[in-house]
Amino acid sequence: MFVFVMDPLGDGTEHAASVAMMRGAVERGHDVWHCLATDLSLVYARVRAAARPVAFDGGLPVLGARAVLDLHGATAVLVRIDPPYDILTSTLVLEHLRGDTVLMNHPRGLREANEKLYACRFPDVTPPTLVSADPEQLLAFAREQPHGAVLKPLSDFKGRGTLAVLPGDPNARSIAEVTTAQGSRLAMAQAFLPEVAEGDKRILLLDGRPLGGFLRRPSGGDFRANMAAGGTVHATDLDEDDLRIAERIGPSLRADGLHLVGIDVIGGRLTEVNVTSMAGLPQLNELTGERHDLRIVQWLEDKSEQVQKDWTARS
Repeated sequence: MFVFVMDPLGDGTEHAASVAMMRGAVERGHDVWHCLATDLSLVYARVRAAARPVAFDGGLPVLGARAVLDLHGATAVLVRIDPPYDILTSTLVLEHLRGDTVLMNHPRGLREANEKLYACRFPDVTPPTLVSADPEQLLAFAREQPHGAVLKPLSDFKGRGTLAVLPGDPNARSIAEVTTAQGSRLAMAQAFLPEVAEGDKRILLLDGRPLGGFLRRPSGGDFRANMAAGGTVHATDLDEDDLRIAERIGPSLRADGLHLVGIDVIGGRLTEVNVTSMAGLPQLNELTGERHDLRIVQWLEDKSEQVQKDWTARS
């Protein structure tokens, strides 16, 4: 039994990577269930979910009637909620599954791994970066960089709210004020990397090791290469920089239980580590002609078998 804790499924198009894993699990003979974070409950220290079974009709996911599940018997529970969300309470509930079932990604790792800030653990492979709520400090940082800076809110995704402050930009102060909500919230500034015009690599890592990657190129005059912002996808090979970055961060990802992540690399520099609802799995499948979704499901099966062996040994 695979249980996906995520946002409303709709027709599946907004959650294509999760749907790809659902389809792979069904093909491998597993029952697949969907629930929201608010469908979770803790009853006498056991985690339950009011979930709905997922079937496929003509390639589209279809939800069945709701039932209450005890998640301690699941093969895997996959947390796939789009940020921002109430990460604290939902992950503290899921923490009670530790040692009983495979959690992807692990609740403790999710609490500690803000998708923007996690990359700051590895300054040797990231662009120059500053985090501050002070607009003046962010602007001073942008002026210090040869090509300006990119300002990002810390809790959003898909490139939303990401703005460039380029040299001589008359809107620079307004951008810094908007990004920090007039100095009331922290924001990130990264040195603008002009190599983004050539593309932003999305690389998927399973257990800290590369599954593969593809190139996202900006379109329509937008510097953002995010697919949600209109970026186009292209096949690419992983180069020495990509492999060096994966090797650098892999041990930390494994230690934190962040089994499936999508990293963004521009000009050989790590810019983000996406740990919740990372996108790109269907695109990677299509561009490589491989079923990476099945590789993920098989990895979860193997991991679940090990968890069950460990549980039996403890008993």
